[in-house]
Amino acid sequence: MSQFFTRYTELGETYLVPQQPYQFEQAQLLLTNQPLLTELGFEIDQQALRDYLAGVSQVERIQPVAMAYCGHQFGHFNPQLGDGRAHLIASIAAADGLNYDMHLKGSGATVFSRGGDGLCALGPAIREYIMSHAMQALGVPTTHCLAVLSTGQQVIRQTPEPGAVVCRIARSHIRVGTFQLMAMNKDVAAMSKLVELCIREHYSDITSSGEARIFDFFTQVCQRQCALILKWMQVGFIHGVMNTDNTLINGETIDYGPCAMMESFSFDTV
Repeated sequence: MSQFFTRYTELGETYLVPQQPYQFEQAQLLLTNQPLLTELGFEIDQQALRDYLAGVSQVERIQPVAMAYCGHQFGHFNPQLGDGRAHLIASIAAADGLNYDMHLKGSGATVFSRGGDGLCALGPAIREYIMSHAMQALGVPTTHCLAVLSTGQQVIRQTPEPGAVVCRIARSHIRVGTFQLMAMNKDVAAMSKLVELCIREHYSDITSSGEARIFDFFTQVCQRQCALILKWMQVGFIHGVMNTDNTLINGETIDYGPCAMMESFSFDTV
């Protein structure tokens, strides 16, 4: 059976800001990834799962947070990004012996929203559910979608649309942009802790020390990113927002918002 715990606490509130998800009292579970629940050893009934994802109840003794990061977006450095409509509500020590993050998207505004409403429309939520399933089936490293929840409220986009919350499961939500923020802050202590956390969780074959350890970590991160993008190219996947805030340090695909699949190959498509 899996267990909840608080992750990344050594990084401090500069990079993990306590934030409460919105409460969606009228929310309903629309899609649940039962095989993923089983794989994680996650024993929970549908009502309790719905309450966690809707913000109606909270995992005991765990404070939800919004994660801070920055990044290069479309060739320009943006020093202030972060989870503008997402919350890390818990981490899971799963039945397979690995740790996973339980992350909500569309769960409300945070200190990083930059004027946004913090919400998600139902269409993109279902799209993420389908695309993450497809990428897994195609053998591409990916974050997973545990569930999609309808909030019972409308969100205003070009037209009013039904609102939704996506629950994403990932081995990590540490991004290249997380390291960029620490570098911008010249926070060597936090970066050293994060490097060790990432090596322990995702690159445990690295046994070197000193500067060689950092170089080996950097090399393996680059190799894993190259391998991921090669997989994308093999299946014709076009990410659409492949910025450093959407580049996970462990090499999983994240953020299926504007993605597309190339149906007939053409060098001019992207």
